[in-house]
Formats: sequence, structure tokens, C-alpha cells
Amino acid sequence: MSFALPGFDLDAFVRATLAEDLGAGGDVTSAAVIPAGARFAGIFDSRDAIVVAGLPIAAAFVRALDPGATIEPLVLDGDRVAAGAALMRVEGAARALLTAERSALNTLQHLSGIATLTRRYADAVAGTGATLLDTRKTIPGLRLLAKYATRMGGATNHRMGLWDAAMIKDNHVAVAGGVEAAAAAARAAGIARIIVEVDRVDQIEPALAGGATWLLLDNMGPAILREAVARVAGRATTEASGGVTLDTVRAIAETGVDHVSVGRITQSAPAADIGLDLAPAA
Repeated sequence: MSFALPGFDLDAFVRATLAEDLGAGGDVTSAAVIPAGARFAGIFDSRDAIVVAGLPIAAAFVRALDPGATIEPLVLDGDRVAAGAALMRVEGAARALLTAERSALNTLQHLSGIATLTRRYADAVAGTGATLLDTRKTIPGLRLLAKYATRMGGATNHRMGLWDAAMIKDNHVAVAGGVEAAAAAARAAGIARIIVEVDRVDQIEPALAGGATWLLLDNMGPAILREAVARVAGRATTEASGGVTLDTVRAIAETGVDHVSVGRITQSAPAADIGLDLAPAA
């Protein structure tokens, strides 16, 4: 299974993850219990209804320890599957596959959990005209993978890091001396995309006057969001953020905002319940 993600070194990720698990002593359990020539055939399967993300990465762990393993994907990343669905069949050296199992499952469970929760939010805002965005609230070192998973779940990637837009938040405003001054400083620095967080409607005009191209409307209820969208009147992109839940996301999206960003989809997604179970050899 091929997998290419710009900026992400899959081989390095696999090596580092396996090294963390193996340590200096290796897999002492498999070495002691499993005969050297034993074979293992298994199925990665989901115990719950999920959106799949990370199958090619799980396969890479298997391949790293047994280059000759047979790997047969049965679904694709981004697919919705029912509880009990078989995701991928693997067959190869038993020691290698059992050593790779936890690293493969950890990654597949984490990414599928993100994709599954993201899909619930994406479905909730469908038809409103608002786009679901992810955030930078990701586990350090796993941002590219987490944002890949949100795409599999139906979200659009927002900022990938500190480098791709100015994001002026309350602490920046406090140090810079005000919303307008902070936005103007970003504009003077030649930054094309200037996102300014506002938590009151009276901050909108100063932000726009300073050069904001995007307004992050923070922790505003639907009524205030409608007022904010009306005041902006198309002069900047609008994004609702802060405290968004599955219970509130549709009402927020229906206010006319361009985007709704949700930190929970990467910060709080529960791992999908996926296992690797012994199966008859092919």
C-alpha cells in the first residue's frame, strides 16, 4: 500500500515508533514464546462503526518488520464501515507481525478515531454552507497525521502551523496595544493572510481597519454570531470557534459564518476500537 503525505516521512515515523516500543531488548515475549519459523494470518477489524484512517501506515509497520508479508486492504481510508467490518488482512512471520501489532493498532485507532468524530461534525453542518475546519490542537509530532485524518472525516485543514498565516489572539492584542494596532503591524510586516480573534462585536471594525482578512469569532452564541456576520458584511472571511460541540455546531453553522473550527476533533477524539485477530491462512 502506497502512502505519501507532503512533509511527512513515513519511514522515519515507523522507525522511531518501533524503536520506542522495542527499546534495547526487543520483543522479549515473541522471541520467547513464538517459534522462529511460525506464520501468522490475521485480520484488522473494527468493533464499532467508524470512518477508517491510517490503514497504509498500519501496513507500513508490518512491512518494516516483514518485507515479505502479504497485506490485503479490504477497505480504503475515508470509508465508513459498520461494526465488525474487516479492514485489512495480513499474513507473514508471526514474530514480526506480533511485534508490529501494537504500533500499527495505536496509529490506526488514533487516526480512525479522529476521522470518525470529524465525520459526525461534518454531517452535522452539511447543507448549511459552512465549512468544517480543524485546528492546531494536535498531539505534538503528529499534526500532519491528525490533519490527514480530519480530511478523511470530511473536514478542511486550517492552519498547519505558525508559519502559514498571522493568528492574532488576545495575548497578542494585549501586548500590541489593541486589535487595530496588532492587525496593522501584521499588515506592515507584509503578511497576506491576517486572522484576528474577536470575542466582542465592537472589535470587528478595529480589526478590519487594521487589515484583518479573516475574523475568528470566538465563543459567541448564535444570536451574536448573526450580528457579527451582518456587521462584517462580506468584508472578511468569518470563522466561528470556541466551545463548539455536536449539540451546538449546526446552530452555529446556520448563522451565516463561512467556517466553523472545532478543536475537539483532534484534541478529544476517542480511539476507535480496532483489533488484530487470528484468521485462517489464505
